[in-house]
Amino acid sequence: MTDGCIKAADYIQMQPEGSVTEHRKVTVKVTKMQKEETKMASRSSNRAAVPEAKGALDKFKYEVANELGVPLSDGYNGDLTSKQNGSVGGYMVKKMIEQQEKQMAGK
Repeated sequence: MTDGCIKAADYIQMQPEGSVTEHRKVTVKVTKMQKEETKMASRSSNRAAVPEAKGALDKFKYEVANELGVPLSDGYNGDLTSKQNGSVGGYMVKKMIEQQEKQMAGK
């Protein structure tokens, strides 16, 4: 349990065996907790630190995908594997770090 919150699965394990009415109450509480957990998980914190760079980052992403042979399209990409998507993101980070290191070294 982090930050004082209790997860639905933990709540279930804590409940003593009891009557059907008690189990219904627990089920209602657990359902509410699961909905809240889902809401919290769906909040994305994936925001650009510099929103003006979004276009350049998108262009960079497509360049990297093309370089790696990943068929990234400008729309639905749900048919790509996690490995393909991860390789694009990982290579982007690698190239950005290399560029920053060069800049810091004065080259």
